[in-house]
Amino acid sequence: MSELVTGEAVALELRPARLPSRALAVLLDLAVAVAVYVAVTVVLVASTASLDMAAQTALSIAAFVLVLVGGPIAVETLSHGRSLGKMACGLRVVRDDGGPIRFRHSLVRGLIGVIEILMTFGVVACIASLVSARGRRVGDVFAGTLVVRERVPASRAGFMPPPPPWLAGRFSGLDLSAVPDDLWLAVRQYLTRMGQLDPRVGWAMGERLAADVAARTGAPAPQGVPPAAYLAAVLQERQAREARRTFGAPAAGGPPAGTVVPWGAPSAETPAAPPMAPPAAPSWEARPEVPRDASSDGRSGTGFVPPA
Repeated sequence: MSELVTGEAVALELRPARLPSRALAVLLDLAVAVAVYVAVTVVLVASTASLDMAAQTALSIAAFVLVLVGGPIAVETLSHGRSLGKMACGLRVVRDDGGPIRFRHSLVRGLIGVIEILMTFGVVACIASLVSARGRRVGDVFAGTLVVRERVPASRAGFMPPPPPWLAGRFSGLDLSAVPDDLWLAVRQYLTRMGQLDPRVGWAMGERLAADVAARTGAPAPQGVPPAAYLAAVLQERQAREARRTFGAPAAGGPPAGTVVPWGAPSAETPAAPPMAPPAAPSWEARPEVPRDASSDGRSGTGFVPPA
């Protein structure tokens, strides 16, 4: 049995797509695009027989660009990274931080794909994917994207604990635009692995990450809130905003955008995640006894390095 990991919460370091599945998805997409291009060409030839040769050539070039270049870009943008070939192979294109791609990402991938896939018959794309540690082609590098597997085995998917119910919706008024993508990825990795860390090391790492997030949002963790609970609540708020931007459907009864939910008030905008049974449930309340030399290693930063 497997669970579906969407582009809004995919664990990038776990399941990057491999070259065979990516190649199969590209072949399926090309087959569909070529079939559409042939049909459009037949219609154009039949309807423009009275035009001169220059006009027919211009229309043929326009059809090529529209179908074989613009078509994949439009499909990838509207489907948020899931073309027909990728849906058949269980793949999706996401940003480096795991969020859904937008038009500019699809545009860069599509334009560079003309050179590395169409003009070189996929040779450049295959070499780049084999050299890259995460299987990225040149278009992915310039667009800041990654092709990942959507169907992740449940036994291998990292469990990310939800925030405490009394923190749900507490940070709906935060400005998250200044938080960089690599910090979001570090927070996600920390939350999925905190159950495997030594309690003292995990607490110190959570404090450093919480301080980095608070420095960029201007809103430190409320008094008495453990750093892991603060990070989980802020990350859940970010994922809720990504989902609203992606699907355009705010939760019914939720507060207006920019409204700060009073402390302890329930929120329908960011409901608590369904109960799950992680291997080792985290404790949001108890702070371990951390020696002074164990809580800081003298270095600044998040303490978590995203995968290359």
